[in-house]
Amino acid sequence: MDLAGLSSNWKKLQATLKKSENAEPSSKPANQNDLKRKREQSKAATTKPSLLPRKKLRTTRTMAQSGMGAKATVPIQDLEKSDNGVRPRPSDRTFSDKVNAGLSKSVEIGKYIAIDCEMVGVGPHPDRESALARVSIVNYNGDQVYDSYVLPQETVTDWRTFVSGVEPKHMKYARSFQEAQADVAKIMHGRVLIGHHISHDLNALKLSHPQRDIRDTARHAPYKRIHGGNGYPRLKMLASELLGFEIQEGEHSSIEDARACMLLFRRDKAAFERDHAKRWPTRPPPPPKPLDDTETQAQAPKAKKKKKKKKSKR
Repeated sequence: MDLAGLSSNWKKLQATLKKSENAEPSSKPANQNDLKRKREQSKAATTKPSLLPRKKLRTTRTMAQSGMGAKATVPIQDLEKSDNGVRPRPSDRTFSDKVNAGLSKSVEIGKYIAIDCEMVGVGPHPDRESALARVSIVNYNGDQVYDSYVLPQETVTDWRTFVSGVEPKHMKYARSFQEAQADVAKIMHGRVLIGHHISHDLNALKLSHPQRDIRDTARHAPYKRIHGGNGYPRLKMLASELLGFEIQEGEHSSIEDARACMLLFRRDKAAFERDHAKRWPTRPPPPPKPLDDTETQAQAPKAKKKKKKKKSKR
């Protein structure tokens, strides 16, 4: 092996390596802003907690206890009797509302129902003259009992869509006034009716209901004091201040408004019933009327006459 040639080649290789080491790098240094951004992203990745999907908190109370939930575990009649100042919120449950579904056959109605109607303007003065265009009823739990668009009997001159939410297209599937009226009358019969300015709803339906069986959230004295005592409080204001949620943000929903009325009644049910008892006291049955001598003798049991035995002839 030629050691002299090998050593000369080795020297050339070493010289080439030294030149490459001393040469300036061909690429430019990275932008300082890019480096800073990368460092911040790296730091955030190490400190940011993992975003795992949260499990919904489950309450131990059933709908029978809280008024809201998936399904009642006790009959609604028992809940109506035992509920004492429970303050449920619509956000505690998801309602399966079905617009224009008519009577909900799977929902238990119970003793208490809340009603609300949406009106449209009719006649030459639509700002003053109204006709029924939708009616909704919910039960004590807030479940939809009845909902229907109603075909107005008069010519509509103002749909009031920005408030009522009713549009001409809804009339294609609306029920006749007579059908809706009959349905609502059947549901109301023998039940306690709750609403806000409920006389307006009854007038629109052309129905009446015993005053003894009405609870009006607009006329409840403590609610009127919140408003200042003059006039009647708005349902929107009561829902915001007493229930803690907003309604009527834009177009109204008669189901939502009826539900708010029921929640207000349930919130102060004891006060509603005390006020009701003062206005409509339960009358005791009249005492039994004393009988005079002739009536006493007439009602006294008559002694049986002994039949005389006939003597047999011998």
